[in-house]
Amino acid sequence: MAQGRERDEVHNVALGASLSVRWVQGFPKQNVHFVNDSTICYPSGNFVIFINIETKKRTVLQCMNGIVGVVATNIPYEVVAFSDRRLRPLIYIYNFPGLTRRTKLKGNVLLDYTLLSFSYCGTYLASYSSLPEFELAVWNWESGVILCRKSQPGVDVSQMTFNPMNWHQLCLSSPSAVTVWTIERSNQEHYLKAKSVKLPLEDGSFFNETDVIFPQSLPKDPIYGPVLPVSAIAGLVGEEAETFRPKDDLYSLLHPTMHCWTPTSDLYVGCEEGHLLMVNGESLKVTVLSKIEDGPPRVERNLLSPVTMAYQKGGVLASGIDGFVYSLLIKDTNYKVEDFLEVERPVEHLMFSPSYRMLLIQIDKGSIFIYTFGEEPTFEKVLEACDGKFQATDFITPGNEYCMTLTQSGEVCVWGIEDGACVSRIYLNIQATVLACSPSSLSAAVGTETGHVYFLDVRDVESPHEVHKSFLSKSPVQHLLYDQRGMYVLVGTSEGHIFVINAKPSSLFEILGFIEMGKGILQISTVSPLETDIVEVMVLSSLPETRRSRLEIFSLPEILPEVSASFADERGRLRDEFIHKFVYETEHTLSSAVLNLHSNRVYGFCDQVPYICSYLLPEKEHSGVHILKPYQKMQSKLYGPGMLSLSPHGLWLITIAKCGILYIRDIHTLETFTRCRSHSHQGHGIQSVRISMDGQSILVNGRDDNTLVNLRWRRFGGILANDILEYSQQLTTYLKTIMDEENDYLSITRRDSSDLESESEHAVTENMQLSTDSSQEELVKVNKIEEIPWIQQKSQEAIENEVKLFSNKRKEIKRGIKALAKTVLDMMEENEAADDIAKLEQQEFGLDLEELERLHNENEQEVEKIRKDVEMQNLAKRYLAEIIKEECWNSMAVKGRALKCFHIPCVVENFPMKERTDEELKELKRVVQQKKIETECLKLRKEIVEVQSAIPMVKKHHEEEDEEEEEDGTVKDTSLPNYMLGSLSTDFRISAQRHIKPWQKAKADLLVTREMERLLLTRGPDSRRRALMDMMGGVLEVKKEDILRMVIPQPQFMVKPDALWSEEERKLFKEYEKKVKELNEERDKYRKSLEAEMKKLQNSIQESTQNFDEHLKRLFDRRVKAEMVVNQEELKINNLIFSLLLDEEISSRETFLNNYLARKQEERNQTTEAIRKSREDLDMYKEHYDNLLAEDKVLDRSFKKEFSEIPSHQVDILYKLFKRRPRIHKHKIHAETTSLVPFGERPGSGKLNQDAFAQLMKAMDDLDSINNMPEGLDTSVWEHFCMARRAKVENEQKVKQKAAGLIEMVAFLRRRTEDDEKVQHEIEKVFHELILLQEDKVKFQLNLTIQILLKQGQVELENFQLMLDYSDAILINKIIIEDLNSVIRNQGQKKVASMMESKEVHKGIFQIEWEHKKMEMEMEDLNQKAWDIQMLFFSKDRQKYLNEPNYETLIAIQIGIMEQTIAVLDKTHKKNVENCKKLLKKLRRYSNQKDIANYTLGCNLREELVAVSERKDICNAMGSKLTCEKIAKERYKNMMRQQKLTKISKQQAEQISILQAEVERLRMKTFPALVQM
Repeated sequence: MAQGRERDEVHNVALGASLSVRWVQGFPKQNVHFVNDSTICYPSGNFVIFINIETKKRTVLQCMNGIVGVVATNIPYEVVAFSDRRLRPLIYIYNFPGLTRRTKLKGNVLLDYTLLSFSYCGTYLASYSSLPEFELAVWNWESGVILCRKSQPGVDVSQMTFNPMNWHQLCLSSPSAVTVWTIERSNQEHYLKAKSVKLPLEDGSFFNETDVIFPQSLPKDPIYGPVLPVSAIAGLVGEEAETFRPKDDLYSLLHPTMHCWTPTSDLYVGCEEGHLLMVNGESLKVTVLSKIEDGPPRVERNLLSPVTMAYQKGGVLASGIDGFVYSLLIKDTNYKVEDFLEVERPVEHLMFSPSYRMLLIQIDKGSIFIYTFGEEPTFEKVLEACDGKFQATDFITPGNEYCMTLTQSGEVCVWGIEDGACVSRIYLNIQATVLACSPSSLSAAVGTETGHVYFLDVRDVESPHEVHKSFLSKSPVQHLLYDQRGMYVLVGTSEGHIFVINAKPSSLFEILGFIEMGKGILQISTVSPLETDIVEVMVLSSLPETRRSRLEIFSLPEILPEVSASFADERGRLRDEFIHKFVYETEHTLSSAVLNLHSNRVYGFCDQVPYICSYLLPEKEHSGVHILKPYQKMQSKLYGPGMLSLSPHGLWLITIAKCGILYIRDIHTLETFTRCRSHSHQGHGIQSVRISMDGQSILVNGRDDNTLVNLRWRRFGGILANDILEYSQQLTTYLKTIMDEENDYLSITRRDSSDLESESEHAVTENMQLSTDSSQEELVKVNKIEEIPWIQQKSQEAIENEVKLFSNKRKEIKRGIKALAKTVLDMMEENEAADDIAKLEQQEFGLDLEELERLHNENEQEVEKIRKDVEMQNLAKRYLAEIIKEECWNSMAVKGRALKCFHIPCVVENFPMKERTDEELKELKRVVQQKKIETECLKLRKEIVEVQSAIPMVKKHHEEEDEEEEEDGTVKDTSLPNYMLGSLSTDFRISAQRHIKPWQKAKADLLVTREMERLLLTRGPDSRRRALMDMMGGVLEVKKEDILRMVIPQPQFMVKPDALWSEEERKLFKEYEKKVKELNEERDKYRKSLEAEMKKLQNSIQESTQNFDEHLKRLFDRRVKAEMVVNQEELKINNLIFSLLLDEEISSRETFLNNYLARKQEERNQTTEAIRKSREDLDMYKEHYDNLLAEDKVLDRSFKKEFSEIPSHQVDILYKLFKRRPRIHKHKIHAETTSLVPFGERPGSGKLNQDAFAQLMKAMDDLDSINNMPEGLDTSVWEHFCMARRAKVENEQKVKQKAAGLIEMVAFLRRRTEDDEKVQHEIEKVFHELILLQEDKVKFQLNLTIQILLKQGQVELENFQLMLDYSDAILINKIIIEDLNSVIRNQGQKKVASMMESKEVHKGIFQIEWEHKKMEMEMEDLNQKAWDIQMLFFSKDRQKYLNEPNYETLIAIQIGIMEQTIAVLDKTHKKNVENCKKLLKKLRRYSNQKDIANYTLGCNLREELVAVSERKDICNAMGSKLTCEKIAKERYKNMMRQQKLTKISKQQAEQISILQAEVERLRMKTFPALVQM
């Protein structure tokens, strides 16, 4: 096995012994690569692992500077490149299969490389680094130099590939972008140029992206100024303005996941959204390929996000997350999805072999499969990865053939020691933690997160199996180890319990007991010498509160399994006095500690300081805690917490730490005699180390790099080897008989376990049957059976024993409790019947005071918590209220107030104003002063203009000035009202009673009382006042209301009956009644007067409130006017702010354009310099090329001169041979390979050109052979000829190479020129934009926005069609417009007056004409009436009416005659009706007879018709018709036609007659005849 070594990394070998890597077991976390057609490689930890697909042989290449970063392979050159992950990482290039380092690449990257990629043609390597550089670099890896580099800060790249057909193109893709980089070369200069692919939207559609720098579709606004781009509005002037977009203009694009190249230099890009894109390699145009569905869509198997892609002929192989490999058959812009292969897990990587005969499939777990194409395709698993990282490892006794590993998911693997091949696997399907192999039997123990310990039988390494399971506790198992002789298994849990289990299968792995330790056990160490019968155990735990470590040492005797019942108590806890437990503490914290074989010294690895210390244990026994002090110190040269372990013979101290280096020290001197770097600190170092019994193999397991390394000794011998081999032989001899016996018991244990499993299954079945037959309660009990841990079982057994022991006492206590409960219930019933005052609370009857107190405390805590929450909420609300109050009330210099009307819904509010700061006051003062100065200046200018004006215009100007001053005065009065400052000024006062607080009122009363007392004391006795009080009640004038309040006393005799009254008493009674009546009348009068006064006061109040409302309405109008002025001023301010903002935006745009122009000019300078340099290089190169070409022509021309001495015919033969060139036979590629490889023949690289030239020179050697020499030619001449021909061929090759380089340089110059023209065009665009911006700026500064106040109603428009374009408008004085309007108005009035006069004249003419026509029409009416009178018809009846005197009597006689006639007519009518009824009856009878006859005729007619039809048939059959029938039919038709015409003529004659009559009637009506009366 080959190893790659660094010259500067050498092992420290003190005694001539050193460690080397035997094999490495790791699984790929990155993509796997092909090195050649039969070998793959991948990184794992500090190593690169190579696997031969055919032989499965492994080769390891170690990185001596730490963990391997990224890996790339170059198949044509068969080299491997990888990076390390140290600070300022390097890239190493190694040959394969020799694994010798070719070169080391050192760049400027600070932290790490994330991607490496080789070009197929040429010696080019691309690298991409992570933060902070994010640098893309292209290397010439043969020469070890960087050709070109480019940094793109903040851009993470997920995939980087060269174009297989063109090394000049490089594609970098990330989840948000796809970029194609072009590498341009000019002789020895290289340039990188990037082009981004414009991705579609998430739905696959494209959107038109607008130009951010020079937008063309901005609207024009003639009123508010120019409309600028968004970047100018945002105030951006730097490079960020070129890419700035608002949030609303950002759209979600497709997210690329993988890409691959095609032979046509196109790109296929798979997206997370399920779309497949095709990108043109030259124009970068994107096409979204359409998916064709032949059948129904796949359920739950949609290719949503292709994780990996690989190109093949006709399409792409892709994989998703569903465990399938799909074949995408692409044709034009459509593709069809077909199932290609099903894999057990999601596929993460697909890759074809160089010959495209094999497809490498890598799944997420890390396993590798190879699919081989052919007539019979094969699918083979090359590498099966373990499920998760290695959790623990150990040797299977004796440790020279097999070892075991354990993963976190419970996968146990058995590996061969020599070759590292996987022998077998077993899946426990548990969350495993630790693994240990037994020295006394071929068994192993596995600890789990659930507290179980599984025992495995590994006698047959090809099929290990579980033989026993122990459930110790519910806490996870953290430590598991056997003692050196395999007597006991010590199991440490997270709770601090250490369980002691008999390790022998013959005891069925009996649990002997447990020992209680403190939580946080760090390590367990055992010592079991062969010459003693005890096992010394040391447990290390931490004491974080004291910053110390605790060591607890106890002994387990060999006879413990026999006397375990006496050593342990009922709960399984081992007694301290029997196991001789001693406690020690160290002065500083330890991360690891071990006990030596003689049990008299402890070795510890310090946690905080880099030292390894040894401690001597006291020989005398002690009680309590003994403090240990370091006996020996040695600097560890390691960093981070480390671990210590002893070799089996106890003479080697093995140290590991976070640095990843394994140290082996001498136990006595603590000096290092060998070390090995198997892991690195980037993978957090080494997790565990195991050494075999004979010391020949060491297993080192990494913590985070998932790498297992098997180390072996080199130059191992002498005392080192003798000691451990001697101990190994002794231990093997001692354990041989024990192992034979215990291995036999393992088979018995296996059978017993299988029998127990069957019995348990049978018992479960019976229990289920019993539970089915039993009641529901028993069913619940059976279903609730769970597995109980051993420690809990022992506790339950102890409790059961205690219950049996104290059963009588328990029964007695139960009886007492029942009696007490009955007493309490009686007391509660009695309490319910008691009064409410005497009732006790329900909780006072609780006898469990502790429970009551606990519940009370819980309630108090809950109440306190709720109270705190409420208080915090109230505090937050109060804080918010204070903020609002401070912001909206306290900070106001003028508080907000309002006045409301009494009768109308009107409210007048003031203007709340904040107090101005000192800066604002200073600014206001400065502005006011400036305004005054400007006003004075304007006045002075106006006076100067007035003085200089003409004398005739002085008067007019004075009048205008007076008008302006009046207007200014009104504006000043209305523009700055008093209430602008927050006060409401009114012309009236409102009287209201002042509110006095209660304490102020009490104080005032007290002062009044004291003042009255003082006055009384000063006045002294007053006889007048006393007399007044006695006589008139203290008043001089009696008020009317006091008189009305008086009550007339009732006479005393009214108590007696009326009959007993005397006359005088009756008189007194009458007087009494009279007085009462008068008093009541006076009261009524006074009440009415009061009511009248009250109405008067109410009317006065109503009038006052209405007046108040009127004043408030006027105040409201003033407030509206003030608000109008405020709004006008705010509008002015807003216009000014808008103008300033627009000016700032214009300035920002101008600054950005200037900056952009500066960058473009700098870029133009660079492109100009590049053109100049490339032209110089081209000229120089062309000169060299011309020289070579001239030399080639000279060689051709000078040929005959050089051979002029020989005969001419020989010269001709030599010249033909001089022109002859050998044919180089190209290597024929197999037809099958040609059909499989999609890329065909790729462009040649430098190596291929060199190989072709070497083949040409080799063929020239054949041509230079003496056998090809012409006859008769001298040998010296032939040799000279061969030298000349060889020089000619070499020169031709140089010319070809120079010509290719010349073409490349010309193309490079053309591209630079195009770039320069493009930059020049950009500069011109910027200049044009600057000119337009300057024009807009000038227009904006000249076109001012002036606010003009218009009176309402002065301008009225019929149609609201205003002209908004005032580009040609001018601003003139209002007086000129008013004068012009007055002239127009006067002229208009004159015009209207003349039009009115003309209208009146025309009106008189029309009236006269109308009266004339009226008189003519009246004349015609009179003539017509005269004619009507003349033509009036005068009948006899009218003459009789006029001539007969008794006309009414005559009419009555005629009426009587007519009534008689009507009676006669009625009789006659009745007779006629009766006759008609009789006739109707007769007709009905006749009708019935006719119906019968018709029915008879109908029957006869039917028979006749039958007969006629039969005759017709007969006639038709005969084929002849009777002539008479034809004649009859023709006559019948003629008759019917004639009858129809006759009918029509009659109808027309009737219509004509009717029309004639109507015409005659109309004629008679229109033209009456003139008949003389």
